Amino acid sequence: MNKLFIALSFLILMFTNSIFANSLDAAISSTDRTIEYMERDQYRHPKETLSFFGIKPNMNVVELWPSRGWYSEILAPFLKKEGNYLGAGLDPNYSSWAKRVIKRNADRRAQNKIFSSMKMTTLAIDETPITKINSIDMVLTFRNLHNWLKADRLMDVFIKSYNILKPGGIFGVVEHRALPGSSIKDMNKSGYVTEKLAIEFAEKAGFVYVASSEINANPKDSTIHPNGVWTLPPTLKLGDEDKEKYISIGESDRMTLKFIKPK
Repeated sequence: MNKLFIALSFLILMFTNSIFANSLDAAISSTDRTIEYMERDQYRHPKETLSFFGIKPNMNVVELWPSRGWYSEILAPFLKKEGNYLGAGLDPNYSSWAKRVIKRNADRRAQNKIFSSMKMTTLAIDETPITKINSIDMVLTFRNLHNWLKADRLMDVFIKSYNILKPGGIFGVVEHRALPGSSIKDMNKSGYVTEKLAIEFAEKAGFVYVASSEINANPKDSTIHPNGVWTLPPTLKLGDEDKEKYISIGESDRMTLKFIKPK
């Protein structure tokens, strides 16, 4: 009897994991995604990254600063049926660039059915009903820590993220990785952040560090470039100067960190 129970439990688990994998694969391979975004999957590894964080289709998920919506195009449809996706976007007062991004993204959401279930708010994420205290299963941020560090808002963002997460909720971080020992000044200039600093800030906010992954590592990236991380694709800030060199390097070396709000 016990063997039968174990066998049935295993089959149910395999079936559930198969459904999850298929739905995530479907979101990633959807023809509704922007073609240029799909070309970056080779650098950003969305399936491996989201699986590492432990995302499930029935979760309430907040993505901080989705910006141009690279991950939004995957997360919104993946969470549409069973869960909720909320983009905690740019504060329009942050910069003129932020205002342009907000306008462009509003137009895209109006034109593309992939965003039909997407809800948006600003970075003041605790002011929205869906983000009340202890209400969110997972908070994600991709390549944003350097912006908040430079604006002296990193701790504020981490604390807000901690507050809205349920006990046991996951905080997932992907960020351009600076060389160990890099100064704050160098980080602010280059757009790369040390893994040590990211973990320290998260732990000060109350998170417990769970694990790191090399899913988004790029050993070709020395992290030392004339215009910091923006020298590399997709920005290619130097234009045609040494363009092929930087394309051959690919996108930045990135840390992928998983934290949990303790129960």
